[in-house]
Formats: sequence, C-alpha cells, structure tokens
Amino acid sequence: MTQAIRSVPGAAVRGTASGVLFMSFFGTLWAYTGTMGLRGWGTSLFLTAALVIGAALFFGGISLIRSSKALPVQSIEGDARTGKRMRFWFNINFAAEGIAIFIAIAVCNAIHRSELMPIIIAIIVGIHFFPLASLFGVKFYHFTGAFLCLLAVITWLFVPERITVGSHQLDSYLSIVGFGSSIILWITGFAIWMTGRRLLTGVPREQTSGLSQN
Repeated sequence: MTQAIRSVPGAAVRGTASGVLFMSFFGTLWAYTGTMGLRGWGTSLFLTAALVIGAALFFGGISLIRSSKALPVQSIEGDARTGKRMRFWFNINFAAEGIAIFIAIAVCNAIHRSELMPIIIAIIVGIHFFPLASLFGVKFYHFTGAFLCLLAVITWLFVPERITVGSHQLDSYLSIVGFGSSIILWITGFAIWMTGRRLLTGVPREQTSGLSQN
C-alpha cells in the first residue's frame, strides 16, 4: 500500500513536461521580441543563442514525456477528474490572457503608444502566472509572475524608450523586456525540468510538490 501511494503517476511527469515545453516556446518567443529591439545589432548572435536554449529545454520536456510512458497511468482514484478540472481552468486562464493581450494591443495602437506594448504584455503574462501557481501547486510560478511584472514596471519607470550604443540606437523597451522575460521563463522551465527529473528518480511526491504539476 505504501509503495502504491508513493509511486509516481505518468500524468505528474507529463504535467511537468508540458510546463517545460511552454516555457521553452514562450521564452524563445520573448527572446525574438528582444532581438527586434536591437534593430539589427547582434541580432544573429542573440537569436542563435535563444534558439539553442529553447531547443535544449524543448528536448528536455520531450525526454520527460518519453520517460513517463513507463510510469503508472494513475496512482490514486480521482486523478482523471482532477486533471480534467485543471485543464478546464488552465484553458480559461490562457484564454483570458489572450483576450487581455489583444485588448492591450488595440488600446496601445488607438492611443498611438505602441512602444508600451511589450511592457503591458509582460505585466499581463506575469499576472496570469499567479492563478496557475494555485491551480497546479507550482509555488515557483509566484516568483515567475512577480519578476515579470517587476521587470516591466522597472523598465517603464527607469529606462528611456531608446538607448544609443555607439552610433546604434536600440528600442530598450523591446530589448530589455524581451530578453528579461525570456530569461525568467527559461529559468522557470529549467526549475520545472529538474522537478520532473526528481520525480523520475523516485523522490516522494511530497518532497517535490512545490514545483510539480499534476
């Protein structure tokens, strides 16, 4: 009985893998946004580095999914019902985030303040992590959301819209928020990846519940 309770269900590992894949994709997308702000200055180098990091996380997530196939489908009754509820609220949260971003872009264009888009979008993305932290029991998401919001606010308050490096002018909002957000998401993805690996090595679930997704 004790062994059955402590056994790790495949769904738990696949949940962490999904988190890694999401962080890989959106972290790379934010890095691409950062390269747009460089206006051609070192774009190839930064974009290549972003693709390498994103690919590493992506294959890390895939490896978790492949390893999860050898694990039990369920460890306790009710896992399927709980998973369905989580997917429902995740979809609601994701849809709300998308709608908020769409409205933010429309408003920024309407008031001719398109330079504020990356800042406002980063805040929206940051806020959407807080309900996810409670939904999936991933405490680390609180830090992810807080750092994304802080990055956006600090950039808006203390950084000029454009910065000149030598004779080259950079869009600082795009670059700082873009690269900063990508780093935050990649670190989050790496943390989740490590949690998935700990689950695979047989560490009791209660010791990794602060980061794992069900």
